[in-house]
Order: sequence, then C-alpha cells, then structure tokens
Amino acid sequence: MSRRTPSQPWPVAALAVAALALPLVATQASAASATPAASATGAPLDSVDTYSGLTFTVPAGRNDLGQPQTCTIDADLYKPHSASRAARVPAILTTNGFGGSKADQAGLGAAFAKRGYAVLSYTGLGFPNSGCKISLDDPGVDGVAASSLVSFLGGAGSAAYTSSTVGGTTGGAGKVAVDFTVLDNAATHDPRLGMIGGSYGGQIQFATAATDPRVDTLVPLITWNDLRYSLAPNNTSFTSGVTYAGSNPGTEKIGWAGLFFGVGIVDGIQGAAIDPARNVGCPNFVLEACRAKATLDTLGYPTASTTALTDRVSVGHYIDKVKVPTFLIQGENDTLFNLQEATATYKSLKARGVPVTMAWQSWGHSGGTGANSGAAPGELDLTGEHIEDTYLGLRIKNWFDHYLKRSSVSTGPAFSYFRDWVPYNGSAAPAYASSGSYPVGTRASWYLSAADQLVSSRSAILPGSKSWANPGLGAPASYTEVSGLEGQVDLPDGLTVPFDTPGTFGAWSTPALTKPLTVVGAPTLDVRFESPTVALTQAAGPNGQLQVFAKLYDVAPDGSITLVHKLISPVRVADVTQPVHIELPAIVHRVEAGHRLRLVLASTDAAYKNAYAVQPVTVRASPTAPATLSIPVVP
Repeated sequence: MSRRTPSQPWPVAALAVAALALPLVATQASAASATPAASATGAPLDSVDTYSGLTFTVPAGRNDLGQPQTCTIDADLYKPHSASRAARVPAILTTNGFGGSKADQAGLGAAFAKRGYAVLSYTGLGFPNSGCKISLDDPGVDGVAASSLVSFLGGAGSAAYTSSTVGGTTGGAGKVAVDFTVLDNAATHDPRLGMIGGSYGGQIQFATAATDPRVDTLVPLITWNDLRYSLAPNNTSFTSGVTYAGSNPGTEKIGWAGLFFGVGIVDGIQGAAIDPARNVGCPNFVLEACRAKATLDTLGYPTASTTALTDRVSVGHYIDKVKVPTFLIQGENDTLFNLQEATATYKSLKARGVPVTMAWQSWGHSGGTGANSGAAPGELDLTGEHIEDTYLGLRIKNWFDHYLKRSSVSTGPAFSYFRDWVPYNGSAAPAYASSGSYPVGTRASWYLSAADQLVSSRSAILPGSKSWANPGLGAPASYTEVSGLEGQVDLPDGLTVPFDTPGTFGAWSTPALTKPLTVVGAPTLDVRFESPTVALTQAAGPNGQLQVFAKLYDVAPDGSITLVHKLISPVRVADVTQPVHIELPAIVHRVEAGHRLRLVLASTDAAYKNAYAVQPVTVRASPTAPATLSIPVVP
C-alpha cells in the first residue's frame, strides 16, 4: 500500500501489479512498436505496441446505498507486436498500489510484452482517473470490476483509447480488440491469465481469483492476510494464521492508518472531475471504511462493525475460494504487512493443497525513502532487459512461463529468504537461502531469570521479578518507528533510534554469544503477567485490558542496539490471570558472536494507541513455572 518506488527499476510503491497471461491483437495498427532487442540471457525480445488511455465502464458491486454501481477504469495495453490470432500469447493484468496509478506498471508492461505476454495495466477504483470509491480490494466490488477486464483479455468486446503518444510517436484515437490471447475457453472469454502485484495490488489478485475462476495464477508481493491484524494487531490469542480472537482486539497502528486515509482523500479531491461521487459522504472511501477509521481513532481498537469490513476484504477470511498456484513474496523490512501475513496465507493455501511457494525479500514498505525501496542490488527488476539477471525477476518470469506458457522450467524452492549478512555481488551470487518447506531449522529456548537475565537452562533460573508501568493518558514512553512516515521521508538519525524510558518496560538479556546465531522465523514467548489493577478492570472491555509491546534487540559489545527492521509485536491481554502466548515478529537475522539478545516487554509504543489508565505490571522468574522465549534458528 506504499506510494514509494524501489531502487530497482520496478515501482514498488504502486505494487498493485496483476499479471494476466493471454495473447492479444489489435483491430487497428495505430500503436507504434518499440525497437526489438535481446534479454540479458540473449533471448530475442519482441517489439511492443502500446495503447494508452483505454476506458472501460464495468459493473462493480454495490455502492454505499446498496445500489448496483458501474465504474470507469483507466488502463493501458502493452501488446507483443508479433501476437496475432495465429500466434497467441498469454497476458498479464496489473494495477497500482495504494495512491498510485496504471503508470506505475508501465515498465513491467513493456518488459513482459517483449517476452511474449499481453499486459493490461489499469488504475484501481478510487485512484487518479478511475471512478468510484476506494473499497479496500473488496472481492464484491474491486474483484467484480477486475473480472470485466479478464473478459476483455479473453476477447469480449473492444475498448476505445485516446493517446497523444503511442510507443513514443504521434498517436490518436482508436479502438483495440483482443483476438490474440491464449484461450482456455473461447465461449466464456477465458484467457490464459496470471496476476502480479504488490501491497494494494497484491490483495486485488486474491479478490479477483476468489470472484473469477478464469484467473490461472498469482504473484502477490508485500500484501496482507488479515487487514484487522495489519492495522490493529494483537500478537496473542491467534485462532488461525494472524486472525485473532474477536473478544480480544488489538491496538491501532496510528501512523499507517492515518497515512492511508490522507492519501485516499487527496486522490479523491484530485479525481473529482472523473467521478464527483467519490467525494460524497465519506471522502473517496466506502462509508464503512470511514466509520472503521473513526472507531479506531476514538477507541484505539476495532469493534464488530470494523471486523465485518476487514474480514470481507482480507484473503484470510475467504482463502477457501483461492485455488490457483500462488507465489507469495513478502518483505523482511515491513512494519505494515509483516512476514506473519504471508506465512498465514502460505500455510492456509498449502493446507488446502494449492500449489504455493514463498520468498522473503529484503525490502518492504519500510526502510527506504523516496525512490529507494531499500532493496538489495540485483534482487528484482521487472521493467527492462535484465529481468533474468535478478533473483526474483527470473523466478517470477519462470513462474509465469511455467503456469501460463506451460514451460517445463522450474518454479524454484518452496521457501527462500534473503540474508543481509551474506556478501554478494548483485545477482551473481544472491544472498538467498532455500528450503523445501517452512518453517525451517530448530527451536532454541531461553528462560527469564532474575537480574534481567535470559538463561539457556532451566536449572540456571534464579527467582526474581521485574515491574514497570505505563505513564497513562495514552502517552508513549517507547519509540520504535513513526509508522507510515519512515520510508516516506528522511528523518534525522537521532530521532529514529529505538528507545525505552526507564521504569516503563522490562528487559532480559542473554550472555554474550560464543558463536553466531541465525534466526529465521517468528520467536515466541510464554509468560505470565501480574497486575492486580488490570485484573479488576479487564472485565469492562478492551480499554481495561493490559497492553504490552514485545520486541527483540540485538545488543553489540559496545552497548549499541539493533531492533531488526523496527518490528515489534503489540499485545492486548484478554485475561491477565492466565498464561499468555506471544508471537514476536518473524525475522531473518544473524546475531554475531560477542553480541547479546535482549527481550523487551514495553508498556507503550509511539506508533500505536496506548492505554489511558496506568497499568502496573510484574513478571516473575520462576524455576518451577519458567517464562520461556523460543527462537527459531538455522545452522
């Protein structure tokens, strides 16, 4: 959902890329073609016919009043010049990330058209020149709208376009019809179709596949499994994946939620001439979204009505309708949609027998600024002649070639992950490790002990306790990130170093490690909290329940700290008298010899809504009932 773009030449900020594989031909030859070239591997590349400014008017579910609605969609078509009825090709359908437009996928469109795919890039509902309101990738709205584009790519009807320049030369008005895509069923306008995209453009793939069985494969990047978890997480009491018990809501990510609504409203103002109705009532969002935002801002947690919306727009709640091969790519550096989200989707698809693989890449919504996503050099390029030279670029191309061109090429390992401590030179020796399954490695246990220690043996536990309290009135005493702001602008280094105010947190550290420790996956903590004050207030509802923010620091010999990608796990404890199981953020990180691991349980965090009541809390170290930190490690 980010607006940023990566250092690689593929715009990640608008990662709403949906890839549809099918062959297209135009009724008019008004589109100019790019000069043919060769790929990085020496394979010949086709020239490209580009048709910009296509306008579709499509059914898109119902509006805020419950009335059937139609929406206009702005799109561009990239066609391999050689594609024809006698030489059909598969296609790619792509759309923008939150706040972006079809233009964000222009490089991808041309690159894959050169490689024998017809690519339709469109602007999602509620963004620049497409009509209707933002519906958060609702299958019944956004999915239905995308289904009409699938029909177009399958040969249904034609679309008018107006372009001042087509393929770099003078264009004009015309119509384009599709009669050059591979059809799995001509009668139902069923093309050989894949989707690719990230963030907001990743979730639309699930929404479309759940609505339209003609979609053949998906490549979602850095997107969500459960939007309730994304914007108001609670990393305990999970019932399935990242879906947590409804009676135990999380706490609002105030930065990210505020950024999205600000971006959406601005897009509505700028697009008022396209569709004035976008700004009637709830500005440029469906009414339920505005109500949900108001609830989160007022209470700090989601209610049943908010949950009804987030469930409807989250693949975690309609996963049984997604039955096509899926290549999940998630970012290690992402405080918006963390690795737990892709893991939940991966496990759900795998349990249903759906072909699925997963890669954890270096970059996500966090960590980069401006046009720099923070991606590692040579990791991904989907826009030019060097797709095959990059690790993920080649894997994505092979994925589509396998499922859409029916090529025998390998789709790669079931699970792979980027290691930022491995020296390499671009894509020549990518820093990825692979596995035939997830999770990987084994679990190592550490136990909370007196004197702020983490010990590796239960027999070494010393009895003791640690107590702290939050300042109250919703004030933050700990800082990890300004979520939604970092990654959008450069902040002074002194403002971005995580800190915790003494007296507002508990911390336990290991001895200095004698050898490196490689963590791959999600650590967990089993612990009991004591808070007589909260025990008296928790029955009154979420605002009376204990809030805790769990995180894991890497402490260097000089005392400097690293909070891996500034990831933390917010927790709202339903019953403070019972043991609590906390899932910390999934990470890929190497703790060097001489460093220490430090577990911190903080009472607040500046990126979230914090408790208004003062909540004194104690954690005891006990040899008979130890609090246990479990860490997934690989050799």
